[in-house]
Amino acid sequence: MKKLSLLTALLFCALFSLNALAADMPKAGTAAPAFSLQNQHGKAISFADFKDKWIVLYFYPKDFTSGCSLQAHNFQEDEAKYTAKNAVILGVSTDSPESHKEFCAKEGLSFMLLADTDKKVSELYGSTLNLGLTVVSARNTFLIDPKGIIRKTYDDVDPARHSEEVLADLAVLQAK
Repeated sequence: MKKLSLLTALLFCALFSLNALAADMPKAGTAAPAFSLQNQHGKAISFADFKDKWIVLYFYPKDFTSGCSLQAHNFQEDEAKYTAKNAVILGVSTDSPESHKEFCAKEGLSFMLLADTDKKVSELYGSTLNLGLTVVSARNTFLIDPKGIIRKTYDDVDPARHSEEVLADLAVLQAK
């Protein structure tokens, strides 16, 4: 019974944290917060590196987990479609560059994964999830236009259909 109560309390805290932090997410129509993080190769990557491109900035909890792997696979499968739409995919989690490098190798990912080991960028984007003993990136995405304006936000996304959803929204936004 104690285990069930503890599990229920942790689940409640995680859900409460997710909902509380989602309110702090930057809103569509506002300037995207600038950032600089190391990618899977240890190279510093900055928001400013992608001027004149659309950015799909997606936050995810953990390398090598089933939902995160599914989401990454779907983005990878659609990468050519994003490139054709002048968009780059940037995945962000609290894992290390080394973990990202192994994850990319294992899963065949060619887009960039960024290491937010101090959780500052995840916090800046209102995308942290407190799991009680640890804080990870929450599964949120920001679609940012070439001028650096957030055009669409997605919170607590479904990894199975998310890439299709973002591509559809990107097509609508680019048609305006």
